[in-house]
Amino acid sequence: MPPAPDLHALAVVVLTVGALYAFAREFARTEATSLGVLLLLVIMFYVFPHEGVAPATFFANFGHSALVTVCALLVVCFGLERTGALQPLVTSLARTWTTRPRLALGLTLFGSALASGFTNDTPQIVMLMPVLVACSLRAGIPPSAVLMPMGMSVAIGAIATTIGSGTTILAVGIAYEFGVELKMFDFTIPAAGGGLLGLLFLWLVAPRLLPKRQAPMQDTSPRVFDAVLHVNEASFAHGRTLGEVRARTQGRMSVQGVQRGPDLTLGPGPDVRLHAGDRLAVRDTPDRLKEFEQALGATLFNASDLDRPVSEAVPLSTEGQQLAEVVITRGSALDHRPLDPAEFLRVYRLLPLAIHRGGAEGGIDPSAAGFTLRAGDVLLVQGTRRALRDLRASGSILVLDGQIDLPQTERAAWAIGILALVVLAASTGLLPLQLAALCGVGGMLLTRCLRWNDLPEALSLPVIMLIVASLSLGEALTATGAVDYTAALLVAAAGGLPVGVMLSGLMLVIIVLANLVEKHTVAVIATPIAIRMAHQLGVPAEPFVVAAIFAANMSFATPIGFQGNMLLMTAGGYRFADFMRVGVPLTLIMWLAFSFLIPAWYGL
Repeated sequence: MPPAPDLHALAVVVLTVGALYAFAREFARTEATSLGVLLLLVIMFYVFPHEGVAPATFFANFGHSALVTVCALLVVCFGLERTGALQPLVTSLARTWTTRPRLALGLTLFGSALASGFTNDTPQIVMLMPVLVACSLRAGIPPSAVLMPMGMSVAIGAIATTIGSGTTILAVGIAYEFGVELKMFDFTIPAAGGGLLGLLFLWLVAPRLLPKRQAPMQDTSPRVFDAVLHVNEASFAHGRTLGEVRARTQGRMSVQGVQRGPDLTLGPGPDVRLHAGDRLAVRDTPDRLKEFEQALGATLFNASDLDRPVSEAVPLSTEGQQLAEVVITRGSALDHRPLDPAEFLRVYRLLPLAIHRGGAEGGIDPSAAGFTLRAGDVLLVQGTRRALRDLRASGSILVLDGQIDLPQTERAAWAIGILALVVLAASTGLLPLQLAALCGVGGMLLTRCLRWNDLPEALSLPVIMLIVASLSLGEALTATGAVDYTAALLVAAAGGLPVGVMLSGLMLVIIVLANLVEKHTVAVIATPIAIRMAHQLGVPAEPFVVAAIFAANMSFATPIGFQGNMLLMTAGGYRFADFMRVGVPLTLIMWLAFSFLIPAWYGL
C-alpha cells in the first residue's frame, strides 16, 4: 500500500468529495457552489500554507487555456446557430420525417453525432430539440421516442474529436500540461468503433425501450377562421369603445379592423366607439369566436359570406390558410418577451394557436396572462403562405413547414467557412487549438456573423464558474500529492492484473462518477489520476487519458452528469428511470467496446 497522504491532501480530498456531493444534489446554483469551492481553497491554503501551492494561482484559472478554448468554441457555435448555418440539414430531416420516419430517425442520430464532433454538444441539443418535437408530432411519433436517442447520439459524437465537448477540451488541456499532447483526430478511430455500436443501439433498440408520453400538441388540423362580428343595437358593443369591448373578452379577442358602412374602414384603436351596424373583422378558433359572439351579443358571419349568419347549417370556413410550427431561437425578437396574441397577429399576420414548452403536460394557451416566451418554445401558428414566407425571410425565427424551406441567412456560408478553418488549423497543427478558436471568434465578428453584444449571450456563467472550480480542485489534488496517492492505490488494488484490465476498471470508475456528478468536474479530476496511474505502471499515458475522456463523456444512465440530459428530461417528460432503461445498456455496450478498442489501438 502507498504511504498515507498528508493533512493538506486529506483536506483537499474531503473538500472534493463535498463539492461533488453538492454539485450532484444541487443545493444551490452551480455558479454559487463553484464560487464557494474556489473561496474555500483560497482561504485554506492562505491560512495553512503548503509548499508549491500559492492561493493566488487559483484565480489564474479564469485565464486557463482550456477555459479560454471552451468559451471561444461556444462563441463560434453560437455564430453557427445565429446565422442558420446548420438549418439546411434540418430542412432535409424535416422533409424525411413526413415520409420515412424510421429512416429520418437514423439520419438524425448519425447526422447529429457527426456534427457534434465539431460543434459543442449542449447548444446542438438546444437547437435540435424543438425541431424534433415538431417533426415527430407531424409524423405521429411521440417526441419521447426520439429526444433521448438524439441527445445521447450528440454525446457519443462529442467523444470523437478534441473539440466535441467542453469535457474533452478540459481533459486535453490538462493532459497537455502533464506532457501528453493529443491532436484533434488522434482518438477518432476507436471512438468511431464504439460510437457506431452505440448509435445502432439508439436507432434500433432504444425507441422500443422508452415509454410513450402524451404529445404536447395533438391537434394539428387547421382551426383558425376569418370571421365578422355584426354589432346591433341590442349588443354589448353598441355605444362602447373597442377597448371596453376587448376587456369584455379579457383582452383575448383580436380585432383586425372595423367596417362602418360600405366605404369606411377604421383602424382597431382602443378609443374607436362602436355603433349598431359596425362589423368587426376577427380571426380565431371556432370555440372562441362563438364565445365572443355570446359575450358581445353580436352576430357571427364568415368573412366570405356576409349574408348568412354562422349556424349548424352554415359552419365556419377558411381558405388559403396554412399551419406551421415556429421555433423561438436565442437572440430573436421574441426571446424573453411576453406573448401578446393580438400584437403577434398585427406584426406577423399570424395567429398563435398553441405553445409547446418542455415539461408542459399539453399545449399552453398562448393567451395566458403574463406568459413569456423563451428560446426553444414551439408555437403552432396559422396564417397565409405569404405571411409564413415573410416570417421565414426575417431569419430571426425558425419556421418549420413541409412546404417552406427553413431560413438560412446570407452569412451562413461565412460561419461554416470559419468553423472549417478552425478545425483545419487545429487538426493540422498549424495553430494550437485555443489560438485557432480565438481566431474563429475574430472571424465571426469581422464577417458580422456575430455582433459584440451577442458575445455575453453565447457564454454561460455556470459553465465558466464550474470549470474554474474544477481546475482549482484538480491543481490542489495534484500539488498536495492526493492524485499520486489515488493512482498508487488503484494500481495496488489491481494486484498485477493486465494493463488492459486496469484501463477498463479505471473507465468503469470514471463512468460511475460521470453519472453522479457534472462531467466537467469528473474529467478535470480523473485526467491527472489516469496519467499518474500510467506512469506508475510504466506504460504510455495517452491511452489512459483517452480512456478517461471517453468515460467522462459517458453520462448516459442518469440526467445528472450532463446538462443536455436535464434539458431532455424536461422536454420529453422523462423520468429518472427512463435514462437508466436506455442509458445502462448503452453504457455497458460502449464500455465493453472501448475496453477492447483502446488497448488494441495503442498496442497495450
